[in-house]
Amino acid sequence: MSTIPSPSSAAVPAREPAAAALAQAAERTAGDLLTPPAPHRLDEVVPAPRQVELGPAGAWVLPPDAIIAVSADPAALAVAEQLAGLLRPATGYPLPVTDAITPEPAGGIALVLNSSADLGAGHDSADPGAGHDSADPGAGHDSADLGAEGYRLDITTDGVRLTAATAAGLFYGVQTLRQLLPAAIESPVPVTERWALPRGTITDAPRFPYRGAMLDVARHFFGVEDVLRVIDHLARYKLNHLHLHLTDDQGWRITVDSWPELTTVGAATEVGGGPGGHYTKADYARIVAYATARHITVVPEIDLPGHTNSALVAYPHLAPDKIAPPPYTGTEVGFSYVDPSDERTYDFVADVLGEVAALTPGPWLHVGGDEAFKVKGAVYTGFVERVQRIVADLGKSVVGWHQLAPAAHSDGRVLQWWGTNGEDPTTADAVRRGARLVLSPGNHAYLDMKYAPDTPIGHDWAGLIDVHTAYDWDPGSHVADVPATAVLGVEAPLWTESVTSLTDIEFLLLPRLPAIAELGWSPRHTHDWANFRDRLAGQGPRWTAAGITFHRAPEIPWPSARGIPGQRPAPEADTAASRPDGSNQS
Repeated sequence: MSTIPSPSSAAVPAREPAAAALAQAAERTAGDLLTPPAPHRLDEVVPAPRQVELGPAGAWVLPPDAIIAVSADPAALAVAEQLAGLLRPATGYPLPVTDAITPEPAGGIALVLNSSADLGAGHDSADPGAGHDSADPGAGHDSADLGAEGYRLDITTDGVRLTAATAAGLFYGVQTLRQLLPAAIESPVPVTERWALPRGTITDAPRFPYRGAMLDVARHFFGVEDVLRVIDHLARYKLNHLHLHLTDDQGWRITVDSWPELTTVGAATEVGGGPGGHYTKADYARIVAYATARHITVVPEIDLPGHTNSALVAYPHLAPDKIAPPPYTGTEVGFSYVDPSDERTYDFVADVLGEVAALTPGPWLHVGGDEAFKVKGAVYTGFVERVQRIVADLGKSVVGWHQLAPAAHSDGRVLQWWGTNGEDPTTADAVRRGARLVLSPGNHAYLDMKYAPDTPIGHDWAGLIDVHTAYDWDPGSHVADVPATAVLGVEAPLWTESVTSLTDIEFLLLPRLPAIAELGWSPRHTHDWANFRDRLAGQGPRWTAAGITFHRAPEIPWPSARGIPGQRPAPEADTAASRPDGSNQS
């Protein structure tokens, strides 16, 4: 097409902009140049977003009279209320939530559910049969393929707009939004601060559908409030599964009405001889509800056939010799097991898994299967295959440690791989037969490993795990002969033989948990240690403002807390120099 104007068009003088329009444009330009920048950039978020488009200079500032408008959907309204609950304490602003988003509020925050944003190969992380492509999607994706957990965040001079296909996507966008505000937003009391956000757009979605952490409440028992606090840490970094290790030699932690002595007898011990404890069904329901509200699926583990001394103390007829063993408060493994030749064992398994399944809305039941050293060969695989059928009959999908691999495949089966050597032909064969993997390599993801030789708590059987080691691996290619498409995701386990308090838990979780979270969420092309360590350093002031314990890992360039409103030096964990140590995975 010719670009030469015709004589008629050339004769018409160009329309000059109105003087008022020119003045408004000049005012906007001057405002952009004079407005101080936001304290954070869009690309400083942890986990790293899929795609970031930096906006013009200047910032949008949350006004005291801002409102949060949201789609008229109960789940979306719940996310809006959570956002308001996150922002109100530090800002002191009322931040009312309204379900009217047409027209959108000027200078406010809009949360928009838009099902048309889910046009790509998305997945539902709560669906064990959902497919996904865990290959690195790379750059250049937009809201057309956000899937069930993605979101788009737009920050302009007019306000903030967060769009997603589901409430889960909105929730993850909220976690990004809170990180873009000044660190003092984590303060539990009002703080004088300029609540500025950088302008631009983030388009984001996870690499893997399963992103989790495990808390062992069997070796040492932790009450409901401690578990809820751990859930908050998971939610902050877009993790979506909490694996609870509920039973072991040292204690049984979940009420089973049909076998009441599991808790009246089996829950009364823990490592070191403490009082133990257990969750009532109401306690467990509270944990599940709190997690569900934060789009986290609880994965309960009943470890079988080994790690069962607490059950054998309560019910001796489950033991191979039918004699009750003494209660166990040490840290050795592999000595206990239920009798695989006794039909009453399978009645026990069916009753226990049935009651736990009824309390658990998520799709998974974890049945352990590790370190059953005295149940070997065909006896072991026969036991596992029968337990897998029990799980399937309950309408759940079985998860187990990778020692389950030799057993026949069960539809939807997931193996949790905790090895330290990526050469594992047995697991690779199970994958070829249909299994999928959750990656928890002991020498990268086990958060009960020490940071360094002088770390006062933790183990070192899998090696020392500093933050760099936790970050420096690729779940998509870690196990030989296992394709990325067979990897469901990642999980960071925290075993608690040497962990006795919430302070201990936080000390070992942070700052390594965000490293595992980034491996699960972020596309592989964003993986860069130097960049990650700088972004991670920015989380320190947030944890300090929130009163969260963390380890000031020397390889991270933590900023000084001085001069940051509402902040104080972060505490280190009050841990003993000598605690029980172990030499096994669990």
